[in-house]
Amino acid sequence: MEFSNDAQQMPARFRELKHKIAAQYPDFENKATTAWGEILEELAKVSKEIKAAGSNYIPQVNFADLDKLTEEDLARIRTRGSVVIKDVVDDAEATEWKNLLDEFVKKNPVEGFPEGNKQFFQLYWTKSQVQARAHPNVLKASVWLNNLYKFKDGKPMDGVDLNVPLTYADRFRIRHPGGHWDNHPPHVDGGSVERWEEDTFRACFEDIFSGNWRKHDPYDITNRVNAKADVYGRADQASIFRSFQGWLAMTTIAPHNGTLQVFPNVLLSNSYNMLRPFFTSTVSSSDALDAKSWKFDIESPEIPGVLPFRSGFQGPRPTEALHPHLRLKDTMTSVPEVNPGDMVFWHCDVIHAVETEHIGKEDSAVMYIPAVPLTPQNASYIERQLKAFEDLKSPADYGDPKNEQTFVGVGTPKDLVDLGARRAMGLVH
Repeated sequence: MEFSNDAQQMPARFRELKHKIAAQYPDFENKATTAWGEILEELAKVSKEIKAAGSNYIPQVNFADLDKLTEEDLARIRTRGSVVIKDVVDDAEATEWKNLLDEFVKKNPVEGFPEGNKQFFQLYWTKSQVQARAHPNVLKASVWLNNLYKFKDGKPMDGVDLNVPLTYADRFRIRHPGGHWDNHPPHVDGGSVERWEEDTFRACFEDIFSGNWRKHDPYDITNRVNAKADVYGRADQASIFRSFQGWLAMTTIAPHNGTLQVFPNVLLSNSYNMLRPFFTSTVSSSDALDAKSWKFDIESPEIPGVLPFRSGFQGPRPTEALHPHLRLKDTMTSVPEVNPGDMVFWHCDVIHAVETEHIGKEDSAVMYIPAVPLTPQNASYIERQLKAFEDLKSPADYGDPKNEQTFVGVGTPKDLVDLGARRAMGLVH
């Protein structure tokens, strides 16, 4: 997601939205205030743990061991909302994908940024991307991640199958050493103001609004499958449900090499972010950490970290000033060193960013490949995405369709031979 720095005030109707939410949950002010204090106390403790552990706080597992993990291992991954899966693809195969992408961007008049030194590319159908998404291990990893979610009361839902992965086309980056990268500060994807405004999406967080924030389950899929994350149809806003966002490394990438950073506690970040619009600091200093320095307030339309952008809204985008209790300077944690063929995944609600600096000596290259389960809403998108694939145009979530038909080295549906890969792209049902 690319962000604008142009601050604008939120429309006045969001004051009424806050009143609506407050009226929806009994004794909201008292329960929210109590929960707010508890969350701030827990954040102070967990932030120290995250800072002390650094990159070691991020769970790492081997692809070959996914079916052997203990309940303790799985609980750690769920809590931290992020995981490195090692050796999903052979090093040589991932490296060759990167080599082919290097050739592709040299041969074709592709779009990317920054201008004059393109490193992030608006491309979706290169042969490397098509092959990587279709790789059986990538699809198996997606199924494993999808199954970290559960159905409420254990009852399956019509049209939802966590064991059927779908392929969502996204872009890739080949970041060069040096330079300053500020296009991806801490943020949350998969829905902006919709998290509060859209009824079904808001229901994903009902335990937080009810004051029972510790019972909030970020992996309850019940409302996720029908939540509308793109009410405004803004370009670069995913309209599907991605259980986990992710990327596949094509080079060795270590901390300080332009890698991913995450806030590794999805329960706490969700609880804090969702209640943050209902509290105002009573002191001028941006580092006011004492709960007593905050008061319940639903008279402002502002939703800190969310701003009007293009045809909709951008964010949530937590900042040190607006969200001091997250202690982002201490808690935004770089993922551990990865090698070609390793994959990194983070829960759809996780606050994440890209390191601003790359002080390494080699490219930091990844393809974005999320985990996506079969749901009616997702299946509908895949049908539209398939048409874009066949026409070699950018998918619907990415604005004006860019034509890749004239490029040399693109993939086509004929490149998908494996039945699982064809089903994931909607070529067979």
